[in-house]
Amino acid sequence: MRRFDTDAAPQLIRAARRDAGLTQARLAQRAGVQQPSLAQMESGNRPVSAQMLERILRAADYRPSIPLAAHAAEIVESARAHRLSNPRVFGSVLRGEDTFDSDIDVLVTPDLDADLFDVALFITEVEALTGFPVDAVSDAGVPEALSDAVREAVRL
Repeated sequence: MRRFDTDAAPQLIRAARRDAGLTQARLAQRAGVQQPSLAQMESGNRPVSAQMLERILRAADYRPSIPLAAHAAEIVESARAHRLSNPRVFGSVLRGEDTFDSDIDVLVTPDLDADLFDVALFITEVEALTGFPVDAVSDAGVPEALSDAVREAVRL
């Protein structure tokens, strides 16, 4: 399975480049591609393989906070569909310390009839939406080691 949706490559490349404050020429240099090729990919006039897209996004240090913000409403709806409420983000994404290699840490409140499959399906859907690994933690009976995370968590 590919990590990022190649059909959305133009939007992903543009968002990553703008977030990083890079020109097309600078991003192309970092990714080891020619600027005209990058311009064609960003405009949607050139197809992008999954490997090339990941290479470009890594070069721009595409952060999980970008797709998290873009898909927040869909993530909240996914949580609701899987009997989870109050999805909140914590960790590096919340602190603005996220990088291309970061994951997304989400704290949720499970309904009484929710089970582990609901959490697993929620994680899978958020990973498909964002392209980043997701850790979902229930706020029911939080261990002491995660008490700081609960206090810092912010709703989507």
